[in-house]
Amino acid sequence: MILSKVENWSDFCRLLERNRVAQSIISVMGNLQPHLRDVPDFQHKLWDQLFIMSDFKLDVDSPFPITSKEMLQARPEPLEYPQNHPKYRFYGNNIKRMIDVAVKWEKGDKRDGLEYAIANHMKKCYLNWNKDTVDDKAIFQHLYELSEGQIDLASDGENLTESGQFLKQRVAKSNRSGGSGKKQRSNRGKKRY
Repeated sequence: MILSKVENWSDFCRLLERNRVAQSIISVMGNLQPHLRDVPDFQHKLWDQLFIMSDFKLDVDSPFPITSKEMLQARPEPLEYPQNHPKYRFYGNNIKRMIDVAVKWEKGDKRDGLEYAIANHMKKCYLNWNKDTVDDKAIFQHLYELSEGQIDLASDGENLTESGQFLKQRVAKSNRSGGSGKKQRSNRGKKRY
């Protein structure tokens, strides 16, 4: 507390005046955002801003711990981006994570359902990227490679969702966003008031 540094009466009066003025400044700053003024975290931010504006040379009592200049200027740790370069980039990184989860599950109906859901999602991703039809065997082969041989859907003889279904959904979405689908009527020959 700064009051412990006060040695005489005039210093004490100056300190009280500075504290009163600092409170007034915080109050004015809070009035700029009245809906946030009474939130405790917001008050802390206002006090931090006051010290930043004074270049941390302000000598007042703060109701919050004073953030140091070094802490504000410290650079954050760099983000680590995935450094893997997948063989099939059009599936994305999340497919590999989903496959890893599916491999850890016990064999059974739930795992089979997840495996087919992953394969259908892979087919949809493939069609979004390549804009062409794809054979289910190719998807099953890619899934087999990505799972390191632990998921083999080619031997089951089942089929994935038809490519046309995915392509229809994409066409329907583009029509919806492109316009209302109604013809625009001309105003020619009509009276304007």
